[in-house]
Amino acid sequence: MKKIQIICIAIFLIFAACSKDDMKDPEKDPEPKDLIIDHNCTKLTSIPSEWIEMAKKNLHIAYGHTSHGSQLITGMTGLVTFKGSTYAWNNGGSGGALDLHDYAMAGDLGNPDRVTWASATRTYLNANADVNVIIWSWCGQVSNATESDINTYLSLMSALESDYRLVKFVYMTGHLDGSGLNGNLHLRNEQIRKYCRTNNKILFDFADIESYNPDGVYFGDKRPNDNCDYDSDGNGSLDSNWAIQWQNSHVQGSEWYGCSAAHSQPLNGNLKAYAAWWLWSRLGGWDGN
Repeated sequence: MKKIQIICIAIFLIFAACSKDDMKDPEKDPEPKDLIIDHNCTKLTSIPSEWIEMAKKNLHIAYGHTSHGSQLITGMTGLVTFKGSTYAWNNGGSGGALDLHDYAMAGDLGNPDRVTWASATRTYLNANADVNVIIWSWCGQVSNATESDINTYLSLMSALESDYRLVKFVYMTGHLDGSGLNGNLHLRNEQIRKYCRTNNKILFDFADIESYNPDGVYFGDKRPNDNCDYDSDGNGSLDSNWAIQWQNSHVQGSEWYGCSAAHSQPLNGNLKAYAAWWLWSRLGGWDGN
């Protein structure tokens, strides 16, 4: 009898351990580690609908950006028309939509300078205790940033994370500028990526999304820019456009939708919107599988 009791207790402890580690409550344990949102995260149909709903239920997002960062927003707005109210969003989350305050804080990560965004974030969070996601984008300032400039950005983000532990802070790379894999932009984006992977941060990899078409064809080694232009023959001239090429060979309204993505093509806005919903769903608790 004593042996049976010991065996029963052991079995109970095993199941208790499994329930703690493997059966996580998405509302109590929504924290992803080393979350990189890139071109692998642009398949909208791969996102389970229940996690989209969970994101809309639990997230309160504040987004600071200028023109390039608006690609996420114009893409998300067009997506509602394209795919329906499942992807609805507004400031406040009324009607069951995602609560996203667009232009919540003025400027971007480099405008009016490289530090004001951090104090603006603190002011906003102190006045909006319900906000649990902060996302900022760059405009063109990563292109001429020094290693020290990017370290300043990373340090300010880390300080915010330390002071506002219930808030998820989304890091961002800078948009492509045609300078290629040997250019300063790529070096500084790699600095951001390495930091995020090493320190388990949340990264929306803006530049990586601009480096691939929806079929997974890579253009990053062809000096692409933010408009999706690229050098097709290696002669130094940006003579082709991967987004326009893809749009021309696929049906608008069925395989892609029109939207006015700033400085770019509609398809880029589409991909940014898909990746944004992948991000929201992951932050809502989805494991990405």
